[in-house]
Formats: sequence, C-alpha cells, structure tokens
Amino acid sequence: MIEFYTDNAQRFIDGTLVTVRLALLSFALSVVIGVVIASCRVSPVGPLQRFASGYVSLFRNLPLLIIFFLALFGLGDLGFVYGGFATAAVALGMYTGAYMAEVIRSGINSVSSGQAEAGRAIGLGFIALLSTIVIPQAVRTVIAPIGNLFIANFKNTAVALTITVTDLTFVSRQLINQTAETWLSLFGAAAIYTVILLFVGWGFRALEARYAIKR
Repeated sequence: MIEFYTDNAQRFIDGTLVTVRLALLSFALSVVIGVVIASCRVSPVGPLQRFASGYVSLFRNLPLLIIFFLALFGLGDLGFVYGGFATAAVALGMYTGAYMAEVIRSGINSVSSGQAEAGRAIGLGFIALLSTIVIPQAVRTVIAPIGNLFIANFKNTAVALTITVTDLTFVSRQLINQTAETWLSLFGAAAIYTVILLFVGWGFRALEARYAIKR
C-alpha cells in the first residue's frame, strides 16, 4: 500500500494543485457574480430584479453536469472555444454564483434598514450605499454560509473530470484504470479532499469568530 502512494505521489500532488486552482478561481468568480446578482435582486429597478431572479432560478435548477456540457459544447458551437480548465472554472463559478447571490442577499436583508436610511440621508446613491455600508456588513453576517459554499464548490470540482480536466478525481480514475487498485486510488483522493476541507472549515470558523457580527 505504501509503495502505491510513493510511486504515484507526484500524480496525486499534480491533481491536487489543479483542483485547488480550479476551486479558488471558480469561487472568486462566484463571489463577483454573487455580489452583482444580489445587488440586482435588491435594486429598485424592476428589469434588474427580474434578470437576477431568473439567473438564480435557472442555475439553481440546472444540474451542474448539464451546465458543464452546455459550457463546453454549447459555447464551442458558437465559436467560443476554451480549454477544459477555463470552461470548468466559468461553469462552476456561474453555478456557485447563483447560490452565493442568495447567501449575500440574505446578509443584505439582515442589515438594519436604519443603516440604509442613514446612508441615503448623507447623499449616497444606490451603488455607493451598497458598496460602502450594506455589503461589507452583509458579508460579515454570512461568513459561515460562505464557508459552506466554498466547501461545496471545492467538492464540485470533481465534476470537471467529465470534460477531461486533470484534477484530483481525474487522477484517481486514471490510476484505477492503469493499476486496478480501485480502493487505494479512491482512498488517496478522499484523504486529500478530507484533509484540505478540514483545514478550510477550521479557517472559516476562525474568520467567523473574529469578524462575524453578533446579533
């Protein structure tokens, strides 16, 4: 058993690095999308509200695998051809962004209406009000749900193997095909996922303890 892991250590490391990069890039994109969509959901402009509501409904009700295939083949048919990694990052970011928007919106709704009224009283417009007063407070109230989303997003990177992204799950499948060591291959990948996400969970709990607004 030890020999299997020592012989294939570099492959596990390479797959882990791809998974981590994909998770970080897609999550960063989901944060941007989530802030924009949540801002549209609470805006006074009707068309923006409907667009944001439609976006959330669409991506929350489509299976992630379908989104990956639509991004790969649908955009390819339209002439937008990207590598598997970039396609996976965009597809996963857009998918997680729908959930991020709802988390941030719940944080926005938790901010006292008096805060918004005070901002309007000193002449802040809608965008300035959100960016300087509401969203900073909203994010601090939803650190734990954001952490849960990051963990879910990290695990969802495994779907990228379906479009040949050489992530950790892809590497474990390759090892199964090449060595027939199914249990050892899957256990190695599962152990790496578990260790990384245990540290991630601890990190978000520390952030919540330090920065979360207690209500």
